[in-house]
Amino acid sequence: MTNLVERINGIEEKIARLLQLRDALTTENLELKKQIKEKQARINELEHYLKDALKDNRNLKTANTLLGSSDFKRETKFKINSLIKEIDFCITQLSK
Repeated sequence: MTNLVERINGIEEKIARLLQLRDALTTENLELKKQIKEKQARINELEHYLKDALKDNRNLKTANTLLGSSDFKRETKFKINSLIKEIDFCITQLSK
């Protein structure tokens, strides 16, 4: 009978340790989920910033191209030719 009581006590101790471990893991899980949400928000913020920076960069390149910057002579010529073609097309459409 004593052996049975000892086994039951051992099982109860193991169950108590498992419950403590479960509680600790639950707490850690909640903290990790919170960190994930914070990191995801930061990632979204940085992605938005990157998109804006890329858009600004593209706009600056276009402005430099139209201004005839020496770094973008090829692009400037291409843009001018493209604009001339558009104007010619508009003129032909208007003359019809």
